[in-house]
Amino acid sequence: MPGLLWQLEMFLVALSFAYFAKALSGSYMKSTITQLERRFDIPSYLIGVIDGSFEIGNLLVIAFVSYFGAKLHRPKIIAVGCVLMSIGTFIIALPHFIIGSYEYETSVRVIVNSTLNPSPCQVGSSSNLTQGGKVPESNLSMWIYVLLGNVLRGIGETPVQPLGISYIDDFATEENAALYVGCVQTISVVGPVFGYLLGSLCAKIYVDIGFVKMETITITPADARWVGAWWLGYLIAGVITLLSAIPFWFLPRSLPMSGTGVCFKLDFYPSTDFIPALRALLGHPVYLIYLCVTIIQLNSLIGMVTYKPKYIEQHFRQSASKANFLMGVINIPAVALGMFSGGLLMKRLKLNVMGAARFAFGTSLIGYILSLFFFAMSCENAKVAGVTLSYNSTDTISYDKHSVFASCNSYCSCSASDWDPVCGENSITYLSPCLAGCTSSAGSGKNTVFSNCSCVGVAGNLTANTGQCLHKDDCDRMFPYFLALSVITSFIISLGGTPGYMLLIRCIKPQLKSLALGFHALATRTLAGIPAPIYFGAIIDTTCLKWGEKRCGGIGACRIYNTTAYRIAYLGLTLSLRTISFIVCIPGFILLSRQLKEEERNAIHGALANGGAELEALRKEEFVISNSSDNSTDRETRL
Repeated sequence: MPGLLWQLEMFLVALSFAYFAKALSGSYMKSTITQLERRFDIPSYLIGVIDGSFEIGNLLVIAFVSYFGAKLHRPKIIAVGCVLMSIGTFIIALPHFIIGSYEYETSVRVIVNSTLNPSPCQVGSSSNLTQGGKVPESNLSMWIYVLLGNVLRGIGETPVQPLGISYIDDFATEENAALYVGCVQTISVVGPVFGYLLGSLCAKIYVDIGFVKMETITITPADARWVGAWWLGYLIAGVITLLSAIPFWFLPRSLPMSGTGVCFKLDFYPSTDFIPALRALLGHPVYLIYLCVTIIQLNSLIGMVTYKPKYIEQHFRQSASKANFLMGVINIPAVALGMFSGGLLMKRLKLNVMGAARFAFGTSLIGYILSLFFFAMSCENAKVAGVTLSYNSTDTISYDKHSVFASCNSYCSCSASDWDPVCGENSITYLSPCLAGCTSSAGSGKNTVFSNCSCVGVAGNLTANTGQCLHKDDCDRMFPYFLALSVITSFIISLGGTPGYMLLIRCIKPQLKSLALGFHALATRTLAGIPAPIYFGAIIDTTCLKWGEKRCGGIGACRIYNTTAYRIAYLGLTLSLRTISFIVCIPGFILLSRQLKEEERNAIHGALANGGAELEALRKEEFVISNSSDNSTDRETRL
C-alpha cells in the first residue's frame, strides 16, 4: 500500500501542476486582448471569436474523451492533452516570428545627427507618417494562427479534468478523495493570478524587444499604439504546459484497490440507458430552470471578465500592464476567497437544498445592487479635436460627428485616417501634428516638440508634444473607489458559487448526477463560453469614435472610444443579463419548493408504509406467541 499511496500522491501533484498550467494559459489569453487587437489590427468582436475558439476545441472532442477516455490509459491521455495544449500555445506566438517587426504611424524622427526636421505640414503633398518612411505592413489573416492555436489548446485541455478527477475518485479512499479534489481545485485558482501577473510583465515590454533599438521607439505603454511583448508570455506558458505533461508518462494505467486488487470502475450510462436517462433529466423542471439561470449568469460573467482589463484601460486610462496586475492581485484572490468562504458558510449553517438556493440568490442580488454604483464611477472623455469636440468650440465635449479638417489646417495635405496624436499647449489632443497645423519641429524621438501649430492657438509660437493628453486627475480620484467596489462585489457574488453548485447536485436523483454535471458543462460551454465574448466585443465596437485603418482596406483596431457609451454598453449588458436571470429564478423557487414538499410527503408515506408493515409483523408475532401460550395452557389443563 505504500507504493499505491506514493503513486497516487505523484498523480495528484502532476494533475495540480497541469491545472495550474492550463489556468495560467487561459488567463494570459484574456490579459493580451488589447495587445492582440493592436498587433493584428482587428476589432473587439474578432477577439471574442478568438477567445471563444478554446471552447469550440473543447466541444470537438469532449464526447469522444468522456466515453472512451476512461477505457484507455488515463495518465497518458492526459499527457497527450498537455502536449497538445503546449503546441497550441506555441502556435499562438508563431505570428510574431513570421510577420516582421511592428510598424506604427508616426511623424517623429528617430535620426539625431541632423539639425533639420521635416515639416509635419506638407503643402501640396501627403505627409508620410510612417516610421522610417515605411508603410505599415498588412497583418491580414495573421490572427488566424492565434485562433487555430487556441482551438488546439481547447482540444488538449479536454481530458485533463474528467479523466484526472475520475482517476483520483477511483483509487483514493472515500475520505481522501474530496480532500484531493479540493487541493486540485485550489491550485487551479492560483493559475489565473500568475497568468495576469505574467500579462502585466509582458505588457510593459515592447513587442519587438531584442529585435529593434529601444531608443528608436517613440511611443510609451500609455499610447494607444503601444503593443507589449504578448508573444513572450505564450512561450513561457507553452514551456510550463509542456513540463506538466512529463510526469503522466510514468504513471500506471491503474492502481490496485485496497483489499480488492481490482482496477478502476467505470461510471457511464450504457447506450441503451442513455436516452431514457437524458429524457428524465431534461424533463426535470428544476434542473432545466437552474440550467437556464446559470447559462444567463455565465454569459454575464464571461463577457464581463473577458473585457474587464480593457474597460480599466479605456475608461480609467490605465496601462495594460497595470490593468492586468490589478486583475491578478486583487480581483482573482477575491473570487477565490469568496468561493472558499461560501463553502465554509454552507457547512457551518448546515444549509439544505432550499437554503443553498436562497443563499446563492441572496449573494447574487446583493452583488447586483452594489454593481449599480459602477454607473456613477465615470471619467470625462478625452478632449480630441475633430472627434470629441470641434476645432471651433474647444470648451465642451460632444459626440456629434465633427470634422478633423478646419481652416487652421486647410493649407496642409493631411490624412484624416492617421492616428499620430500630439498634445497641444491648450491641453487638447490632435490626431496628428499635421492636423494640429504644426509647421516645424525640433528634437527627436519621444522628446520631439512641434511648433507653430496654428490650430492650437492664434497667439504666439504655440507648441505640441508627442502623445495624447492624459487628463487623468478625475480618473485618479475615482479609480480607487472603482477597485474597492470591484473587489467587494466579486467577493459577495462568489460566495454563492459553491452553494449554487451543490444545488445542482442535490436537486436531481443520485443516478442522474454524472449525466447532469456533464450536460451542464456542455450547455454552458456552448451557450455561454463561445457566444458571450463575441457579442460583448461587437457591442463594445459600436462605441468606437476613431478606428485605425489597414493598408489593405477595412477597419483596424479602435484608437479611442466614447467613454460614456462604453460604460453604459459594457455595464448595461452585464447587469441586464443578471436581471433576466433573477426573473427566471422566480418560477425556479416555486418548482423547487413543490419538489421538496412532494419528496417530504413521499418520505412520510414511505415511513408510514414501513411503520404499518412493521406493526403488522409485530401483530402477527404477538398472535403467534399468544397462540403458543394458549396451546401450552390447554396442554397443562389436560394434564
